[in-house]
Amino acid sequence: MKILVVEDEIKLAEAIKRALELHKYVVDVVYDGEKGLDLVIGEKYDLIILDSMLPKMDGIEICKEIRKAGIGTPLLMLTARGQIDDKVNGLDAGADDYMVKPFSFEELFARIRALVRRPEKTNDTLLKIKDLSLDPISFQVKRSDKTIYLSTREFSLLEYLMKNKNKILSKEQIVNNVWSYDADILFSTVEVHIKHLRDKIEAPFPDKDPVIKTVHGFGYTIEEN
Repeated sequence: MKILVVEDEIKLAEAIKRALELHKYVVDVVYDGEKGLDLVIGEKYDLIILDSMLPKMDGIEICKEIRKAGIGTPLLMLTARGQIDDKVNGLDAGADDYMVKPFSFEELFARIRALVRRPEKTNDTLLKIKDLSLDPISFQVKRSDKTIYLSTREFSLLEYLMKNKNKILSKEQIVNNVWSYDADILFSTVEVHIKHLRDKIEAPFPDKDPVIKTVHGFGYTIEEN
């Protein structure tokens, strides 16, 4: 799962980033509103954490522009102010939830889990293809009822492939969606992570069909049928 954090308090933004990465999320962080809006429009995120007071463009304005553009990504707004009017303005602008700073990370993760449980087109967040399942809420991966332990990057890679089942994904698409936008990643790194992932979800199951298919010259795919 990929999350964008738009927060101008650098220490807080970096603390949120570290905490989220420990929970297997891919995280981009920016410190002003204009850059945040550019990323929301240009990249694809599963969740946006947005401060209400930002340089160059405030969070309320950003939220309005996001919704005006037809982007329905779940949005959690942060504020240092606890006034009712501020919360109402944020929610009216299109935010899905609101948190007042300071807050605990336990509360942050609880709110993230609640927002993730509200997908746009389905009531089931569990990703399942044949005998392989991935739960983005509990971060549990299973094949044939056997639990598989993945690294953070392997989990994000598998989640992206499963969310885009039956699509051929190029290495460039994988880098853009599984790593941070400013990460300097070689395409060979994708190949290495694909191999590690296959070692965990395919090699221990020699009697089962391979999960990840390589389409030479194009990229990778997971086919449902």
